[in-house]
Amino acid sequence: QVQLVESGGGSVQAGGSLILSCAASGRIFSTCRMAWYRQAPGKEREPVSSISVGGTAVYTDSVKGRVTISRDNVQSTLYLQMNTLKTEATAVYYCAACSRAFTYTYWGQGTQVTVSS
Repeated sequence: QVQLVESGGGSVQAGGSLILSCAASGRIFSTCRMAWYRQAPGKEREPVSSISVGGTAVYTDSVKGRVTISRDNVQSTLYLQMNTLKTEATAVYYCAACSRAFTYTYWGQGTQVTVSS
C-alpha cells in the first residue's frame, strides 16, 4: 500500500552534480525515518544517508561532504543532493522508509546513477 518512487537519476561526468528525489504515498512519510541506499554492480546494498523525522541527518563516511539529504514533510518527498561525483558513485540508488532494528520497512524500485570519467 505504501509506495516510494525514486527519480532524478541519469548519467553525469565525474565532478558533476545530481539531485535525486523520492516521492512517497500513504500516511507514513511524516512519521518515519527515511534513508538512501545504493547498490553498485557486483556489490551489496549499502546505506548512503538517513534522516530523522525532525531533519537530523547521518552520512556514511565515504560520501560525507559530497552529499546532502533533506526531506519535505509537507510534500512527502525525500531528496539527495550529490556534488563532486566520482565514478565510484555509479549504482542504483534506493529510497527507504520507516527504520526498524537493522533495516527499513518500505523500499522504492531504485533509480540508476552513472558517473563517467
